[in-house]
Amino acid sequence: MADHEAIRTLATALVSELTETGKAVATAESCTGGWVAKAITDIAGSSAVFGYGIVSYANGAKESILGVQNMTLEEHGSVSAEVVEEMSKGALHLSGADIAVAVSGVAGPDGGTKEKPVGMVWFAWAVRDGANALVDTSCEQFTGDRELVREASVAYALQGVRERIES
Repeated sequence: MADHEAIRTLATALVSELTETGKAVATAESCTGGWVAKAITDIAGSSAVFGYGIVSYANGAKESILGVQNMTLEEHGSVSAEVVEEMSKGALHLSGADIAVAVSGVAGPDGGTKEKPVGMVWFAWAVRDGANALVDTSCEQFTGDRELVREASVAYALQGVRERIES
């Protein structure tokens, strides 16, 4: 699992890499509640590379702010590849950023099911490619209490952005 110092180290490296490449990032968060955006904006100089962080905890916010389709939510649920993909594309569109990361999961301690247990978190990274977006998703199963699941999710999201900048 990550810790707060590891998250700060990741965020510092990310802001530096974004600055060096002249790119910007946006976030669309559910279970992390804005923690990814907070980690980035805790770093001095982040205002040059970060302009948008959307917390869309409720499904209605995912729909009205990020443009997630109601049908997608009904068919797949908010914790799914399909929903985080639409969240990341929505954040990219709204922000004009070069890359957007979306996070949605079951942090616990309640809310888990057999199909979507506590600790399951979906991620999507949308990278601007001209007028389109290249999106890839990942599902992780984290262990621990609510704080540990969220903390690990923040670190994973940040690292994912870093990997996509480097490639």
